[in-house]
Amino acid sequence: MSEIPVIKTRRKGRIHTQSMLIPSEGMVSQALWAAPPARLSDLGTIRQALATEYGADACCPVTVQRHLVEISKCGKAPYWRVVDPERPFARRMEGGAELIRQRLNDERANADQRKASSNSAS
Repeated sequence: MSEIPVIKTRRKGRIHTQSMLIPSEGMVSQALWAAPPARLSDLGTIRQALATEYGADACCPVTVQRHLVEISKCGKAPYWRVVDPERPFARRMEGGAELIRQRLNDERANADQRKASSNSAS
């Protein structure tokens, strides 16, 4: 929690309000590194974890998606862990759905290889 969070109050319905975290690219990047490797994590769960970590009710989905597109272009973090290659949003990522599938498969292969190595060493 090294960055100062931007939390704005937004209307929710006619009479209620909620606090909305507007995450920085660094916050999103940090959350991506925390996602378990070699498997697809739910983006909604990542957003909720960010909101909880910074004391907000919700996390802005549009801002998170914009940051994911930028992260995919510069390769700062493993965005493929939270972008479902079967969803239309995957087309906005650098390399598209095919690259996401390839990266997930590479992580799975590496995890299987490490698992096999540790089993043969014991």
